[in-house]
Amino acid sequence: MRTLELDILERTRQWCADGRSPWLCTIVQAVGSSPRPVGSMLACLADGELVGSLSGGCVEEDLLERIQGGALAASLPRVIEYGVSPEENEKLGLPCGGRLYVLVQQLGDADLPWLDAALAAITQRHCIERHLDFDTGISTTGEVPHFTHLALRETSLRQCFGPRMRMLLVGAGQLAQSLAELALAMDYEVLVTDTRQAMLDQWMGPDVPLLQGMPDDIVREHAADHFSIVITLTHDPRIDDMALMEALQTDAWYIGALGSVRTTEKRLQRLRALELEERAIAKLRAPVGLPIGSKTPLEIAVAIMAELTQLRRAAST
Repeated sequence: MRTLELDILERTRQWCADGRSPWLCTIVQAVGSSPRPVGSMLACLADGELVGSLSGGCVEEDLLERIQGGALAASLPRVIEYGVSPEENEKLGLPCGGRLYVLVQQLGDADLPWLDAALAAITQRHCIERHLDFDTGISTTGEVPHFTHLALRETSLRQCFGPRMRMLLVGAGQLAQSLAELALAMDYEVLVTDTRQAMLDQWMGPDVPLLQGMPDDIVREHAADHFSIVITLTHDPRIDDMALMEALQTDAWYIGALGSVRTTEKRLQRLRALELEERAIAKLRAPVGLPIGSKTPLEIAVAIMAELTQLRRAAST
């Protein structure tokens, strides 16, 4: 599955390789409400060709006017502030009181190495950081073990590139459909697997890859690295346990299983009977999701996504 970030970086790299000197614009800070999150990017050419989004229209138009009018120096990166007055907020369509800080930099041949490194990180599922020196305009990169949030300093920028979290849902039922909808809206990559082709044929959820096969094979092939989430949803121990046995022995970041407390106790007994190590069993999150009294499929999906959000935020602090 392709991401907008991948499309932006690929287009930017091609423009640099063609000698077209693209401009890369990145939201590096937001105060109050923001139409797009920090890290959102827009790449454009002086002739108006662009890819990506910062606000949905008006900020992009203003940046293009500045570039085409020669108001931005091509030599060094520059941070532009939007939303300095209520009038500007209204003109640009920004939320009341919101401010955006956009880093604008013209790129060229010298930027090909970091662009290549960023593209490789996304496609090969590892993370790198780009370190941009505002005084020189030079970017360097280095590998990091996990994703880091964008950090803006007075004279530098640290920006991480890597894969999105990939969520593998084992079981193609109604809960998987609700969970897939929420996960996609929160920028997760979603895959769904089921041993039962009939369940996949009846899938009424969003357009995501549907993988038929043995769950341990699917986990091994598609969800075994540190950027992976595996959640079992079938209520069938023959399917769920097979997926869990494999997932618990991988580097998957999160492994969860649907079921009551009683069902979970029985599952743990089965995993121990299969001689799975205790440290592996300890990685299992079950019952999956925050205990908020969820009953319906959508409520359970909300509880699961809330737990994932809580864990990811805690890991980044």
